[in-house]
Amino acid sequence: MKQTYLYDVLIIGSGAAGLTSALQLDKQLRVALISKVSLQGGASWLAQGGIAAVFDENDSAEAHIADTLIAGAGLCHEDSVRTVVENGPDAVRWLIEQGVAFTRENDQQNYHLTQEGGHSHRRILHTADATGKEVTGTLVEQVIAADNIDIFEQHCAVDLVTQADKNSRKIRCTGAYLLDIKTSVIALFHAKSVILASGGASKAYLYTSNPDGASGDGIAMAWRKGCRVANLEFNQFHPTCLYHPKAKSFLITEALRGEGAILRLPDGSTFMGNFHPDAELAPRDVVARAIDHEMKRLGSDCLYLDISHKSADFIVEHFPTVYEQCLTFGIDITTDPIPVVPAAHYTCGGIMVSHDGQTDLLNLYAIGENAFTGLHGANRMASNSLLECLVYAQNAARKINQDVAQIPQPDFIPEWDESRVSHSDEDVVISHNWDELRRFMWDYVGIVRTNKRLQRAQHRIKLLQNEIQEYYSNCKVTRDLLELRNLATVSELIIRCAMQRKESRGLHYTLDYPDLSPIARDTIMVPINYAGQDVIVNQDEA
Repeated sequence: MKQTYLYDVLIIGSGAAGLTSALQLDKQLRVALISKVSLQGGASWLAQGGIAAVFDENDSAEAHIADTLIAGAGLCHEDSVRTVVENGPDAVRWLIEQGVAFTRENDQQNYHLTQEGGHSHRRILHTADATGKEVTGTLVEQVIAADNIDIFEQHCAVDLVTQADKNSRKIRCTGAYLLDIKTSVIALFHAKSVILASGGASKAYLYTSNPDGASGDGIAMAWRKGCRVANLEFNQFHPTCLYHPKAKSFLITEALRGEGAILRLPDGSTFMGNFHPDAELAPRDVVARAIDHEMKRLGSDCLYLDISHKSADFIVEHFPTVYEQCLTFGIDITTDPIPVVPAAHYTCGGIMVSHDGQTDLLNLYAIGENAFTGLHGANRMASNSLLECLVYAQNAARKINQDVAQIPQPDFIPEWDESRVSHSDEDVVISHNWDELRRFMWDYVGIVRTNKRLQRAQHRIKLLQNEIQEYYSNCKVTRDLLELRNLATVSELIIRCAMQRKESRGLHYTLDYPDLSPIARDTIMVPINYAGQDVIVNQDEA
């Protein structure tokens, strides 16, 4: 069985960012697109709300920029915000050219624009309440039809491959080891350039709206190879995930609140007006903390989101996915309130990148949720993330198209060696550690934090990492083991970032430092093997 592959570009991740970058690369480049499950298995597929972009003549780029900066609580990088917002409409038009059918007004002339929390205008393009499915599905069709793109589903990244670059004094990325989940064979994928588009790390938490694959793989792999990460303490908890014993991770889109849905306590009374002047349209972090506060105050397992005061026709037309999904659990949202609970939803921090998506490691790019671009600051504003995927994917592809001809082929790297490991007879270790990690991250590093909680979490993660490393060193790797290893790495980084931030800002709220610091700083983690440093290589051996 072939265990070594050679490509021009290797893309790890098949969400909106990965698919867009694949389609934006020059057609003569050989591209490998890696998906941990199916091409439709990522978080992008589940996105309900939409894509924020200025399409209304009464709206403006400056208004969109201003809204984003406010939502980011002083930590947005204005140059990044401007890059995304100003290039956003063209990126969306490219999607439309690919065949994406956004919902139009009744006259079929203009697109229907909805409004979400933090936005001062209606600027959310959407396809009913299944925008991610429409966008991802359309891009998947284009990728399948592309002759230069080879698709590898059911493949899980093990680690990146690096070597000294002979044309500079840097270390460069030249591919990755990938596990074929079906056959358990680990293959070496060589490439001139590698793009990480593997999504966030919300599976570090007990409750999440994300699919099972959101295990922080790209962040962990980049960190291990010397890339800086930043602002990982800012984990966005979506305020409204369906609370039902059989509903694993179904998101109740923010667009419901944009269209008038009201949050209620178990007795039917409203409460958001006590927390923010914008009530239900307050930024997500405010809404999530308000729900968390009321749940703890009342000892309630969940609260309720009610849109039943709207007409049944309106609800079914605008939110068919939510309507149908809730109906499978015996909840008719045209007449009944929806039981909801906050859930980990979006990783605002990640691998530090330039405007082209370049990381600290030469020829390694990061785009989408695993990247820290500076767009989101301390709190992601709704529907900006899909826009970021598009713009940074296009920027990265453009940069690779320019540079790839000058990049030499990688040197020989040995294939994966597992001759000295054995099959595990104690897989319970993985499941136990996974459960323990997600539980203490939820309890100690969740919506509301304290120094004591973070210290407890730090103690636990060190013990877990020792166990995981011992297991990893002696046993054949599996998808579960790889994801657990990566989640432990990213969880440690989240804890370290949170402990460094001595204030409450945006998504990071701590009872020990409830006030805002007068100076806003990014929390930057620098690995010991920092890839940005110059290296000296004996040329005779290189």
